[in-house]
Amino acid sequence: MTDIMEYKCPSCGGAMEFDSKTQNLKCPFCDSQMTIEEFRKLNPQEETTQQADGAWEAKGGETWSEGEADGMRVYACQSCGGEIVADETTGATTCPFCGNRVVMKGQFSGDLRPNFIIPFKLDKKDAKAAYHRHISGKSFLPAAFKKENHIDEIKGVYVPFWLFDADVNASIVYNAENMRVWENGDTEYTEHSLYKVFRSGSIRFQGIPADGSKKMDDALMESIEPYYSADAVPFQTAYLAGYAADRYDVDMDACFSRARYRIRNSAETEFAGTVQGYQSVRPSEGENNIHIARATYSYALYPVWLLNTTWKGKKYTFAMNGQTGKMVGDLPVDKGAFWRFAAIAGVVIGAVLYGLNWLLLLL
Repeated sequence: MTDIMEYKCPSCGGAMEFDSKTQNLKCPFCDSQMTIEEFRKLNPQEETTQQADGAWEAKGGETWSEGEADGMRVYACQSCGGEIVADETTGATTCPFCGNRVVMKGQFSGDLRPNFIIPFKLDKKDAKAAYHRHISGKSFLPAAFKKENHIDEIKGVYVPFWLFDADVNASIVYNAENMRVWENGDTEYTEHSLYKVFRSGSIRFQGIPADGSKKMDDALMESIEPYYSADAVPFQTAYLAGYAADRYDVDMDACFSRARYRIRNSAETEFAGTVQGYQSVRPSEGENNIHIARATYSYALYPVWLLNTTWKGKKYTFAMNGQTGKMVGDLPVDKGAFWRFAAIAGVVIGAVLYGLNWLLLLL
């Protein structure tokens, strides 16, 4: 059995949870509250792991203990003694027998300990409200989906992210163009003026995120950005109480490949924004040099609300940024309504064009 940690209420012994509204630990049974620092002073043994030396040291994996099978681990609930089975990257979960929220001690210790965490700012009610706003007002959403839809599952998850800071040196060539059109008698003339525009300089990026969990869809996690680092605090396991959490299972090098692509594209976009006075601007192929001169990284946990719903046998997943409330997720489309709209739009556009053509003939 692997050790786990519970946050026992000092008043009634119930399992305390981190409350996103007060940013304190709160007991759902007797409503007792205390700050994380107050809890640590009362229970100094609960926070025994130390932060890895240096925020930029490479993070390595543990050596799994003997007896682990198929990537699973078994934990003993300290409240009821029941066995909790979870996969090897689970860092916080709920006991299926007594419902107590537990944190796996070893998952965030030593080299596996995150440098930072952004605590949840929004709760489950906020996530449900955001979901209903997300599905309202959608023109092509089937009416039956709104009536019959219900949320199968909603959970707050701390998702592991690698954060990258980078200094970039760039030398970029842009093809720019201005176009002028005029008429002389019955002849229309078009003049194309082509330019080569050179830009070079340095730019710094901070906190470029890449999620480090294989369970999470990369596009979905990027869609709920941005996260704001002003709310980031040094990691403490007490923030995990009441939520699920995962340890990273995608290493830093793999995540940096995704971050590098974003950094290069962002650098190109930023430099392009300095090219003014042209009708069109595009980078010249094969003439650009974007070099990441220096890159550092840290490891953090970011808050995400995940909602799942099923309709006509298909599962739909929605994600909400637990800090800002930004909600994303795909929805079914009423194809009949879409094609009716397209047909009506086609008739209207056709009538407008016919009318314009008729007026031109009269002129």
